[in-house]
Amino acid sequence: MAASVNEIVQCSALALARALGLGKAEARLEAQVLLGQALGQSRAWLIAHGGEALDAAQTAAFADLFERRWSGEPIAYILGEREFYSLNFKVTPAVLIPRPETELLVELALERIPVNGSCQVLDLGTGSGAVAVTLALRRPQAEVVAVDQSAAALDVARENARRLGAGKLRLVQSDWYGALGGEKFDLIVSNPPYIAAADPHLARGDLRFEPAAALASGADGLDDIRAIVRGAAAHLKPGGWLLFEHGYDQAAACRELLAQSGFRQVGSSADLAGIARISYGQLNPRI
Repeated sequence: MAASVNEIVQCSALALARALGLGKAEARLEAQVLLGQALGQSRAWLIAHGGEALDAAQTAAFADLFERRWSGEPIAYILGEREFYSLNFKVTPAVLIPRPETELLVELALERIPVNGSCQVLDLGTGSGAVAVTLALRRPQAEVVAVDQSAAALDVARENARRLGAGKLRLVQSDWYGALGGEKFDLIVSNPPYIAAADPHLARGDLRFEPAAALASGADGLDDIRAIVRGAAAHLKPGGWLLFEHGYDQAAACRELLAQSGFRQVGSSADLAGIARISYGQLNPRI
């Protein structure tokens, strides 16, 4: 006898909870999302048709998706998208999966970009383009340049910009500032790699499937942040701002790097969990 929607959700949620250490509610949500993907239906449809039985083709389609998630593959890669700042971004294994805490970087950047008026913005290590595309959409008069060293990542960012209708967005393949010449910006933002290379978390959970180059950065996780801070002065206009994301325990070190490089109004902002997640500084106009 074929299993019903409710039976499949209940059974698969239990299996996901055990395999991945998920809470009951999270596991049930993931089971519903995967089944909805397999059937081409919404969660609301699943709830309304809980007693409906699946045919063999539908069961096989779900089993394939379930096996991938049960093995630990991030659900964002399975679905091919992730929501960020109320927008749906395409994601592939070539890019880091956008995370809610990075929305704070966008919010702090938007505070520094005029609602009406020109502004030159640089996003270093754009990945999926989540930050750059969001800024370009929220501030359509800004000229946003998005940089990444990965051509595959830039392809994803380009597709997201096209799908979401980002306007003044220019994509550049570059190792940080390398291909930018003498260009200067009013604002530089970045969500760079900041995990220590030997951190055991890199071999656990979703991180196992994400691009290592977008995660790890030297023995203390700060190698790329050092490069970004060190090169920022040459690419910021007087009074320009540098804002970047970092690890939960790196705020003090990041503020010190900014101060040592001549930035003023140096500070850090906490995410919704109370963790200092974004550090920033303003280039001294006298420099």
